[in-house]
Order: sequence, then structure tokens, then C-alpha cells
Amino acid sequence: MQVTGFQDAKTATDLSLLPSFLTSDAPAHSQSMPPAQQTTLANAISCRGIALHSGVTVTLELRPAPAHTGICFLRTDLPETPAFPVRPDTIIDTRLSTVVAWDENPEVRAATIEHLMAALSALSIDNAIIAVSGPEMPALDGSSAEFCFLIQCAGTRILEAPRRTIEILRPVRVEDDNGAFAELRPAHHGLALAISLSFSAEAIGTQRYAIQLTADRFINELSFCRTFVNRSDIEHLQSIGLARGGSLDNAVVVDGQSVINPAGLRIEREFARHKLLDAVGDLYCAGRPIQGGFIGHKSGHRMNNQLLRAVFADQRNWRLQPIATTRPTKSTQPSYVAA
Repeated sequence: MQVTGFQDAKTATDLSLLPSFLTSDAPAHSQSMPPAQQTTLANAISCRGIALHSGVTVTLELRPAPAHTGICFLRTDLPETPAFPVRPDTIIDTRLSTVVAWDENPEVRAATIEHLMAALSALSIDNAIIAVSGPEMPALDGSSAEFCFLIQCAGTRILEAPRRTIEILRPVRVEDDNGAFAELRPAHHGLALAISLSFSAEAIGTQRYAIQLTADRFINELSFCRTFVNRSDIEHLQSIGLARGGSLDNAVVVDGQSVINPAGLRIEREFARHKLLDAVGDLYCAGRPIQGGFIGHKSGHRMNNQLLRAVFADQRNWRLQPIATTRPTKSTQPSYVAA
């Protein structure tokens, strides 16, 4: 794995493929502004469901938390253990999901947190205790849609503490020998994301998608897009303890040119959209919102976490800034989604 810090955002070889809002000299676009104060849930709310990889049935409760708590996980089935925070260095496993653990005992962990983290990020929840009765989040429908529903039902409470964002000051990129890479670069405001993927399965093929992250766009374009798997990989995954709770109710199963699910896909480019959903959740493991542009090519949970670690490895890459309280300047250039 190579890590590179770029002084010039235009050194990225894929610049011509990017939406305008991901280039360093692009003007800011009009959008709804995130809250300037920290937030939490107005009420606790819970659900039960089957965990995707372990296959166990768990109870999940989302609880309000005071300012400066951040997002913390609590294993209610391990009563002697404390709530533990999500940070890049507390992510201990990224095999097909993102796994966070208590830094004093990595056996106290919570797996498959990315879909919930994406919902918390998009709906601007800064502080919450995520109480779960087992080692993994419930899969629900394999997307973030039902987590968004829970958060919206719980409501949001504004706290008396300023909200700060991690502003990316210079491009940072991680890459591997197979051409996959993930990069964060400076942006005028908010978080913009673009991703491309390429799979041998014809049903997936090569796809790209990009978005300027807002609550509305996340809900309407990404939240309902499900995790996916090749049919030929299922037996191997189950043999190593993964995908034991997977079904056509919580995953898209691909077999060559075909999607096995009777109802098919929910939307065009569902695979690329889901990869962007995952990236939103993985990047929120930074501990705060990020102001920057994310570009990924064939990237996943492992590379997303390595990117965060690379950013925080050098103080010159980032700084904490208050959330802007004024609207960005309008531009005549519309934002758009990559084809």
C-alpha cells in the first residue's frame, strides 16, 4: 500500500473524469446548510434484526448522548464493558465490513457499522450511543434506509456546543498494486464523493457515481442501495464465518449476467451507489464530519480506513474548522452525477 500527499490536486490522473464539484478550483454550489451546533437524537429508539455476517439476532438501540461524546458503541451483552468511540485507529477489521472495537480489548467489538454510520453522517447526528446486544449490527434490508427511518423517527436535538468539521488541506491518496486507490482532497464546503468500480460479473461491470452529500440526496439517491455479493463467493464467505445471515432480503446476489433477487435492482447503478454509501459511513469513522472531496476507484472498507489513517498521520493534511453558518456562493454551473 502506497501513501502519497499531493501539493497539487490536479496531479490526480483521473481529474478529467471527475464531476466539477470535486475539482479544487470549482466554485461552491448552493445547498442546504448543515447545523452549526452539535446534535444528538431527541429520543431513544430500537429495533431487532439478523446480523449479516454472524447470522445472530440482535437488538439495536440508538440513544441520545451529550455534546462531545461522538458516536460510541456499547455491547449490552457484555455488561462490564464501557461504551467505546469510533476513530480510525479503533477500526480493527475491514474484511467485507467495518469493525470497531474497544481499544483496551479488541474482543469487545461491533461489526458491520458502515450502513448505520452513513445514516448518522448524512442526517448530521454528532453524538449517540449505539447499544447492541451482540457482536454485529442488524443487517435490516442491507442498506441504510431503515437506519435513516429510525433516526428520523427519533428526531434530532440541537446541543449547546459548536460543531466542527475536519477540513482537508491538501490531497492525500492511498493506492495498491492493482490500481485501486482512494483520495481525499480540499473542497470549498461539505463532503463530495465520486467512485468507480469494475467487476468481472456482467451484471455489475464498470460503474461510476458521484454526489455532493446532503441529507436529501443521500436519502433519495443512496440510502436504499443494498450490499451485494457474487453467488460464487457465498460458500467461501460462509466457510470463513461471513455472510451467515445473508439472504435475498438483505443483499443483492449476482450470478454472471443475472441478478438473482426476484425483484431485481432498486435503481440503476445500485452497485456503485452502495459503494458510495459505504464510503460515507467509513469516512464518518474520522470522528467528525469531513470537508473535502473523496475519490475512490475499486476502493473498499480497508482502503477507506487506510486513507483516514494517512490523513491523520500528518497534521499538515487537515485542521478543525467551525461549520459554516452562511450559504455558499451560488454558481451557474450545476452539480451533476457522473455517468
